[in-house]
Amino acid sequence: MLNHLRPAITLVLALTALLGLAYPLAVTGVAQVVMPSAANGSLIERNGAVVGSALIGQAFATDRYFWPRPSATGPDAYNAAASSGSNLGTTSAKLKERVEADIARLETAGIATPVPADAVTTSGSGLDPHISPAFARAQVARVAKARGLSETDVANLVENRIEGRLFGSIGEPRVNVLQLNLALDAHGT
Repeated sequence: MLNHLRPAITLVLALTALLGLAYPLAVTGVAQVVMPSAANGSLIERNGAVVGSALIGQAFATDRYFWPRPSATGPDAYNAAASSGSNLGTTSAKLKERVEADIARLETAGIATPVPADAVTTSGSGLDPHISPAFARAQVARVAKARGLSETDVANLVENRIEGRLFGSIGEPRVNVLQLNLALDAHGT
């Protein structure tokens, strides 16, 4: 019996050491050398303090900032511990009510209809840090008015923060809301 168990136990221990320790440590080490910022969470610092990550959205609610897309992570918007979609289908009355309420809120804030789709829809993870250039442009007048800046200056900040498609063909152009709002703060007022 022991002759049958010894190879199985040896194999489990060897594979655990190889795949559970050596491989993850090697991948972590390579990531730290090749792309240290991404390997450490793409943290964004301001005045020596971490203010967020370029990979996880944050809730901005005041008119002085660009708003992100809605989050489905619960009452604490952009709660990374609750990453998930809403799982509400296209025929869901609850989804329809939420979208209609979001459209009404955006119209009240001065955003013209039709509103960009990402202004009222959540991402699959509920943590997307990006909005479309169309949604960012739609917010320029509101943010400029709240900050006492010219719409041209705010629009230029948006245009300078648009990230293109990966390798020119993968994904859609996008704007990182946290980075845009930090640029807005650095611009003044």
